[in-house]
Amino acid sequence: MSNLSVFSKEAEADHPIHELLRRRWSPRAFNGEPVDDARLRSLFEAARWAPSSSNQQPWRFIFGRQGDETYEKIFQTLVDFNQKWAVTAPVLILSVGRKVMNDKEDINESYRYDVGQAVAHLSIQAMEEGLYVHQMGGFDQAMAVRLFNIPAMYKPLTVIAIGYIGDPSVLPEKLEVLEYRKRERFPASGFVFSGQFGQEPGLY
Repeated sequence: MSNLSVFSKEAEADHPIHELLRRRWSPRAFNGEPVDDARLRSLFEAARWAPSSSNQQPWRFIFGRQGDETYEKIFQTLVDFNQKWAVTAPVLILSVGRKVMNDKEDINESYRYDVGQAVAHLSIQAMEEGLYVHQMGGFDQAMAVRLFNIPAMYKPLTVIAIGYIGDPSVLPEKLEVLEYRKRERFPASGFVFSGQFGQEPGLY
């Protein structure tokens, strides 16, 4: 397993949070080391146990390893900016959501939310396994549908790069600079309300 001290950007949390959440961030530089089957199984198992509306479990994942046909097809769908760095990741995953309820034609209004929860579970399990995840919305959905023959009741949602963290110097100069940018978040007091929308809850 790669040394996690190669590069890290721990969150400057205002309040105590789990160590895995504090360490989690989305690098663009991976070292190319292959991810073994056992760890991939653990990531998908974590996704499997995510909550979902009516237990519909609308998530589907198509994954490829660097050098295989699936990886190359997923890579083709990425916008140019993402191709510049994603090439360092040993695993690419296309997340897909089922838009309708099982065995019905009713629209599942929660499918995007639920797929997001599954990927969040996968992301935290990745940190436990010494892996990092970077999610991308910058890809050609229509191309993904065509390349993978995705049925009409499903929709490609994101591409996910997974691997062991690498040296930022492997990236083009402009992207390398981004790796060192400080992680920032809005304070929780700005998005946690009580009583009505926008009303401070007196918690902070």
